This record gives sequence, C-alpha cells and structure tokens, in this order.
Amino acid sequence: MSLYGVPVLILKEGTKRTTGRDALRSNILAARVLAEVLKTSLGPRGLDKMLVDSFGDVTITNDGATIVKEMEVQHPAAKLLVEVAKAQDAEVGDGTTTAVVLAGTLLEKAETLLDQGIHPTIIIEGYKMAMKKALEELEKIATKIDLGDLSKPEDREKVKPIFKNLVETTISSKYVGSGATLEKVTEMVIDAIVTIAEKRGDRYEVRLDNIKIEKKKGGSLLDSQLVYGIVLDKEVVHPGMPRRVEKAKIALLDTPLEVEKPEISAKINITSPELIKAFLDEEAKLLKEMVERIAGVGANVVICQKGIDDVAQHFLAKKKILAVRRVKRSDMEKLAHATQGRIVTSIRDLTEKDLGYAELVEERKVGNDKMVFIEGCKNPKAVTILLRGANDMLLDEVERSIQDALHTLRNVLREPAIVPGGGAVEIELALRLRDWAETISGKEQLAVLAFAEALEEIPMILAETAGLDALDTIAELTRKHKEEGKIYAGIDVVNGKVVDDMTKIGVIEPVIVKKQVIKSATESATMVLKIDDIIAAAPPKKEEKKEEGKGKFGGGEFGGF
Repeated sequence: MSLYGVPVLILKEGTKRTTGRDALRSNILAARVLAEVLKTSLGPRGLDKMLVDSFGDVTITNDGATIVKEMEVQHPAAKLLVEVAKAQDAEVGDGTTTAVVLAGTLLEKAETLLDQGIHPTIIIEGYKMAMKKALEELEKIATKIDLGDLSKPEDREKVKPIFKNLVETTISSKYVGSGATLEKVTEMVIDAIVTIAEKRGDRYEVRLDNIKIEKKKGGSLLDSQLVYGIVLDKEVVHPGMPRRVEKAKIALLDTPLEVEKPEISAKINITSPELIKAFLDEEAKLLKEMVERIAGVGANVVICQKGIDDVAQHFLAKKKILAVRRVKRSDMEKLAHATQGRIVTSIRDLTEKDLGYAELVEERKVGNDKMVFIEGCKNPKAVTILLRGANDMLLDEVERSIQDALHTLRNVLREPAIVPGGGAVEIELALRLRDWAETISGKEQLAVLAFAEALEEIPMILAETAGLDALDTIAELTRKHKEEGKIYAGIDVVNGKVVDDMTKIGVIEPVIVKKQVIKSATESATMVLKIDDIIAAAPPKKEEKKEEGKGKFGGGEFGGF
C-alpha cells in the first residue's frame, strides 16, 4: 500500500497475496485437480495408482486415503481435501475416494454459480441445506437389519450372507476383489469380527485393536489364515528352551532381564583376577535370582518387551521356560487383553495373579522365518490375521483391503442399516433434492440443484470406469428411479448393465459410510468456498554455511589441498 506516495509495508518481503475471485478460483482448481486424480480409482473397475516417494519406495493402490497421503500435496486448498480423506478413513475406514471426488465436484458446480454472479455465502447456505435434506432422505432409503445375538450360531448364520455381501462390495475394487482370494479374505474378516464383537446393552462394541494383522512374505494369499490368538513375529531366544508349551502361564514383562547399569558414571578398580570372577559371579547371581523369582510364581512362558541377557537366557532354558524378547508395546497390550495377564514393570512385584493363560504357546516356521503362536487364550476376543503373499507391495495392499472390510462390518454393527450400492443412492438423493429445490425460494435453490448434480457425478464415474456410455446409463437410471419408482436401481459394474435392484445382486453398503461421505465432502467444499484471500509467506532462505577447515591443512589431515 502507499500513502501520499510513500509505500507502507505491512507484510514481509517476498509474501504473495491473492484476493477475491482469483483466490477462490485458484483453490477450486487445486481441489478439482486432486478429485480428477482419484476419479479413475472409483468403483470395482477403478484403476490403481503407482506412487513413488522421494526415497524411491513404490506404493501401488487404489485406496483414496493412501493415494492422497503418499502424494505429498503442496497446495494449501488441496491439503484440505487430503484432510477430508484422512477424516473419512479415521471415522468409518471406507469411502475415502468418493468423499474427495464429491468434494471436488461440489466445488466444480459452485464455480459455475460464481460465474453467474452468485455470492459464495449463498452457495454455502444452499449446500448446507442440501446436506441436511440428503441425510434425512438417506435415513428413509436405508434398510434396517436385525443382527440378533452373534454369540448364537443360528443368528450368526442368518447375518453371514449380509456380512459377506458388505465385505465383497467393499473390497471388489481392490486387488483381492475376485476369485478364490476374495472368498478367503471375506471368510477371515467375517470370522474375525464375529469373534471380537461384544454386546453392550442393545448395541455391539467392536475394538479393531483386538484384530492383529501380521504379514509374512512367501506362499500365496490362499495360505493366509485366521489365528484365534496372537502371533508374534519373533523366535524363541535360546536353543535350549522348549519350542512348545501347553497350558502356558505367561509372564508379561516391561523390564529387561539384564543387570541394571548405574545412573552415574562408576569405575571399578580390580587388583587381582579373583575380583573379576567375583564381579561376574555377582552379576550371574542377580540374573539367577530374577529367573528364580519368575519360576517361583509358576510362569513357564516369558514375553519380554525389552532385552534378555545371555546368562538369563541360560537360566531360563535350564528351568524349561520359553522366552521371547523385544516384543512391541502394542503386541504386549494385545497379549495382556487376550491372556488376561498384567504387564509387570518390576520382577520383584511379579505374583501368580499377574500371569496370563493360554492353552498353547508354540514356535512354528512360517516361510523362512520362525514365529511364536499363542492360542487358546482366556479371552478369545483377540485374533490375528496372518497374511501370506508374493511381495511387500501386495501384502500392504491386501492389508489396506482388510482394514476397509473390517471397518465396514464394524460400521454395520455400530448402526445396523444398509443402502444399495452401484450409484443407486446418489441418483435417488439427486432426484429427491431436485423435487425439494422447487419448494425453496431464493438463490439457495440453485445451490441445492448444484448439489444434486454433484451427487449424479458419482454414478457417472462408475459408468465411465466400467467402460459404459455415461450419459445413456444415467438417463436409464433416472428413468427407472423416476418413472418406475425403483429406488434400488443401480449400475452392475461387473456385468456392465443397469439392474433394477442392487440388493438382489448383493451390492450393499453401510448407511453410516454414505452419511459420512456427504458430511465430509460438504464441509470441505464449504470451507474452501469461504476463503477469499490467500496470504502466503515467503519460504525461509537457505543460508549457506561455510565449513571451517579442520586439522592441519583445512579439512581432515590434508583436506586443504
């Protein structure tokens, strides 16, 4: 700014400022570009992205949250959409691609309204009204399901077909989305969730922390298995220890089985060889006392979070105690939950009550490595999915698919209601919003219509990724919904046609995911539309530090030459 010809500097030198429509257009463009990237990954016929990070590590996936996390997005507005994907992933674990694509489409439709001279505030108000109405209509479309009591085998069998359809719909767009691998993964996921689900009052509580996913290279996906217990990617520490312990009493230690080093610097003056022997004997005695204490309370398995000294290993082996060391904290907590043991931080405090129990602790060979299996625990509500596969990239992608599937079933247990997939919900909501828009007076009506158009974009992308004619497909879908009243009509992407009822072909989704998609996308779009000024500070200048010479001749001994 200048006052009477004298410049007045308010911002730091090098700061860039973009205001008004230019700022808004810049933000909308960035968000649209990110949505464009993800569009081709949507649906069962969606394609994968190969992402190479700055270290050269390769990730191949079509999981929306993973793509936006790995992309290292720089633009501040595009970062808002990255946060949308992360929030969607954290809240419901699925629908990340849809959320980002819908947010980008909402902004694209808003840009057309801005060109017509409509103020951003009116668009925001219209979008919020449309979101509220869409969520209300979603409740009406949803079908409630009766879960019964999952602890009873007959009730489990009743809901298994619904669970199977939900899981297959979720992972149909993933690498494991077809053939025998799909059946294997579906079976493992359903069994895992049914095992750990706990009824609290009239609803189910599912702690996904109780499901451990362990990956091991080698074999094929069909060699994967669900273990009713905990699998540790560790081996027994000493060759003299037993490799199999039945009716195991497990001590969980968060303390090293080593001689503690003093906190202060200490020196020992030794004047004769006998003193060295006495010193070493004392160390061995301390370690022996520790092992005696563990054996004294009746433990025959020791799982230690920290190190175990070689001498302690020897004494444990003599007592026929199986020991595993350097186990992760998260695994220790899972073990405590499964075996009903208590993690002890001091061996002096260890009592018989602190010990966990398992029917079997055994070291087994998996591929080229050894792993410790802890099965038949006191509390069976802790399981491990042991994945096998040809390479790390494949295992990572399968793990992401399983996480999505686990979240889907958790969502249904949390809110037992489902909606049809294949774009059926989006088309129906768009039609209902259009009818409702006619009852609204004012310019907000245009924003509600834009919201409806944005929702139609989802089935359109599904049709495009399936290789269908998008306009013909949408026209047919609209006709079935509007004229024939078939609210469950959607796109059968696998067979490339429009079907009258998506639930008949088993394409269903939890209603909670759809709700979250609409909420996340609308909130992020309105946040971007509220920005009319971008003030970007200049990046810090890199100061070149001149290294001072070291040694005799500059750097090193003869570095100056």
